[in-house]
Amino acid sequence: MRGETAVRRRGRRELSNGGGLTCALIGTGMVAKTHLAALRAAAPRVTLRGVAASREDSARRFAEAAGGDPLHIYPDARDVAADSQVDVAVITTPPNVRLELIEPLARAGKHILLEKPVGRTAEEAEKVVRICEAAGVSLGIFFQHRMRAASRKAAEMVASGRLGALGVVEIAVPWWREQDYYDEPGRGSYARDGGGVLISQAIHTIDLALSLAGPVASVQAMTATTRFHDMEAEDFATAGLRFADGAAGSLVAGTASFPGGAETIVLHFEAASLHLGSGVLSVRWRDGREETHGAEAGTGGGADPMAFTHDWHQAIVEDFVDALEEGRAPVASGRAALPAHRLIDAIALSAAHGRCVEVPQ
Repeated sequence: MRGETAVRRRGRRELSNGGGLTCALIGTGMVAKTHLAALRAAAPRVTLRGVAASREDSARRFAEAAGGDPLHIYPDARDVAADSQVDVAVITTPPNVRLELIEPLARAGKHILLEKPVGRTAEEAEKVVRICEAAGVSLGIFFQHRMRAASRKAAEMVASGRLGALGVVEIAVPWWREQDYYDEPGRGSYARDGGGVLISQAIHTIDLALSLAGPVASVQAMTATTRFHDMEAEDFATAGLRFADGAAGSLVAGTASFPGGAETIVLHFEAASLHLGSGVLSVRWRDGREETHGAEAGTGGGADPMAFTHDWHQAIVEDFVDALEEGRAPVASGRAALPAHRLIDAIALSAAHGRCVEVPQ
């Protein structure tokens, strides 16, 4: 918390572009087009100045395909760090190169907006957070599921105290990926991605669930690589959860559930049960009342991993601007992302040793 306070104080002073942000996009892979759309939709509060990639020709092709105003091509991420006109680096690269990118960018005073995960392991994620806090720059994570209208309403209801004590949590991510998704070199490997479905797909739902239900104290888990995929890490995971406040829970996640469905979070409180799925919140009160909030939307849970709107990414970007202007941490800060990473590591450890594992707090 002390580190985030220092970042908030410094962040208030470091905006250019008339109160908006000037950004550079680092990484031109599958999700980069979504980030491009989100950044452009956030104009004029955000200006995209240029793009960098592991190969300069990749950055150039991406910039040419992007249309709109011409984008500056950075030969290397170090050139982004050296550009005094850049306020924020938006990083969408694979996790294995995050540390080598973030350290010089943070030292140069660039705020960081980072595609999930923060790191390949909880230890690596914590190091990323410490680097940014030590440099006094803000670190935001694209946990965009927090920005859905239904998610915000659920958070409001939980915070109100009207629901009573939480008793049971059910988390399900029944997604599907074709084998060609995992045929990309490094995808689903520990060296590049840090794991499989848990850290690459389910982490969004895990983060949202923990933001509503609080941290998990202990876990008993099993993971597997099913016959449907040729990959190094897991494409299926199941776990029993004991939350810090005493609630019980379950998690089932996979990319082996054809044809793929929407992820869901169900929270059973004393006064009502909350069901989050496909962008819709359904509330069933014990006294018989029912209410619905939000609107149905795609989530990328089927064969097309990009079948979702950029609106929630845009909301993350706009909240990041607001956070810097207001001197506060962003809604999905790097430190707020750590409980999801710690739980994922604990699930992997529990599955590997076949025993109950406590989750570091």
